[in-house]
Amino acid sequence: MNLEALKNKTVLLFGKPRAFSPEEFAAQMQHHQISVVSQMQEDVILSIDGRMMTPYEQIESEKLYEAGKIPSLSIDALESQLAKSIDADTLLMSLKLSHDKERLKSFLQNSMLEEKLFFRLIKMYDWQGEDFFENDDNRDVSAAFIGRFYENIERNHNVQYATTGFIHLVSQTKSAKLLQAIAELQPIAFHPKIKAAIAMSEYLDASMQKKFANQGGEQILEALSLNKNLTQDLVERFLQEETLALNVVCFVQLNEVLFAQFVKKYKEVAQNETLTQAMQQELLALQDERVNLFLANNSSLARTVLEVLLEKGDANVQMALYENSATPQEFLTKAYENTAYHEALAKNENTPVEILYQLHLDSRYEKYVKSNAGFGAYIQSENIGWMVE
Repeated sequence: MNLEALKNKTVLLFGKPRAFSPEEFAAQMQHHQISVVSQMQEDVILSIDGRMMTPYEQIESEKLYEAGKIPSLSIDALESQLAKSIDADTLLMSLKLSHDKERLKSFLQNSMLEEKLFFRLIKMYDWQGEDFFENDDNRDVSAAFIGRFYENIERNHNVQYATTGFIHLVSQTKSAKLLQAIAELQPIAFHPKIKAAIAMSEYLDASMQKKFANQGGEQILEALSLNKNLTQDLVERFLQEETLALNVVCFVQLNEVLFAQFVKKYKEVAQNETLTQAMQQELLALQDERVNLFLANNSSLARTVLEVLLEKGDANVQMALYENSATPQEFLTKAYENTAYHEALAKNENTPVEILYQLHLDSRYEKYVKSNAGFGAYIQSENIGWMVE
């Protein structure tokens, strides 16, 4: 049942609205010329189950349902239709003219609003020069922002009320629009770490990269230089500065042109995890000890290159390979036969869990196994209850 079908009709609401405030819900229903009552009467054509229904309302709702005289609708379904029907331009103009902060906050807390409208509304909010959680209004808006976009918020409600929630959003999202929205929040000025995290995100679009670069600041430029998808213009700019150049060489997404440019000057390119197998083999052909060690630590190391490095017999390279999670388990299992490699294996999250169990029993390697992410994930998945660090 759509809103047009309810025009000039009466509906019965049990409980309260969920996404809209009671005042805004009433205003929206009035706008659509829908009468809302709280007691059954003859002209009611629809019942709505809202939130916080009293036991009495629950009983009355069930009676109506069993009688089958009028259809019922959930409050979520109705509010979803109300949210979709909002004219964004009219709403924004109304809020701008009225300066009604409470109404604006109410809309920002409405999870039914479309994302595009939410982004327009958040730009209107006045943070009063204070931090995300420095006053009650800012806290409510910040919690609504985090709650709207945080993945699996049901598992971690507390993150809505901590600045780390914004850092989690940056690390989770693949949306350039969300990254831009966070970057434009006024309290970001108090949190250079969040801004740096945004600058490092590979999903940051070209316009935002340019904006960050033009704003300058050592920390932001450093973060941008670590961005995997740095624009070509910024690649060329950062290559002019030695410290930033090394970051670009190690982290930017490589193509044949960039690789050919880097390999002539920077051995550090062997650390870049976007190296193709052909690029790795070209580096291997240099027969450079430093390059080989960089490759041995590279998490995208190709098997063919790994086998050649192992055959070279360099102790440092072999130790790095046995600590590298890219090394196939068959090689790690073989390495377990030599106690010299046990510390490296204890640190490697790809080491077979059976071996990690054995290493855990040795006090020399216990702490490494406990902090091993692969071992910790296994323990948690099996609900064994061991303490891991």
